[in-house]
Amino acid sequence: MTTQVIVLNGGSSSGKSGIVRCLQAELPDPWLAAAVDAFVDALPASLRTSDAGIEFAEDGGVAVGPEFRRLEAAWREGVAAMVRAGAKVIVDDVFLGGPASREPWRKALTGLDVLWVGVRCEGAVAEAREIARGDRPRGMAAAQAETVHRGVAYDLEVDTTHTESLTCARTIAAHLT
Repeated sequence: MTTQVIVLNGGSSSGKSGIVRCLQAELPDPWLAAAVDAFVDALPASLRTSDAGIEFAEDGGVAVGPEFRRLEAAWREGVAAMVRAGAKVIVDDVFLGGPASREPWRKALTGLDVLWVGVRCEGAVAEAREIARGDRPRGMAAAQAETVHRGVAYDLEVDTTHTESLTCARTIAAHLT
């Protein structure tokens, strides 16, 4: 079986989006991107500032509520349905709950060939990227840099601290079956 889904997990500003773009450019077949940031952007504004949806604290903390979880589950199943319909997909996610966040993806993607990739980046480097971006609450990158990986098992890990996105993408591409 050939890889149908690549799941990238890493903290905010770890370099996942850059890796996705490089993978799309490097891989011979077309791969769709499914980023949790795009899912959050698709939410109605009322759920981006509500305890039922998702809230971003000034210190970079993230809290999600029941309506967010319900819609996230539907989004995840939609991504899995696209793959089952013949699309190859690169998922860009942030496992805020570590292994508990991976489990719903594992269930949704049952029967599919998935490459699980941890995208690491030292907290200080991710924080500098976060500041340069200017579109995230300050402190989010440093808070997530290690916590999203605790207890999560991967097929492959890459580290963007000192490695460019293209090199990481090529490392991932070399592991596809």
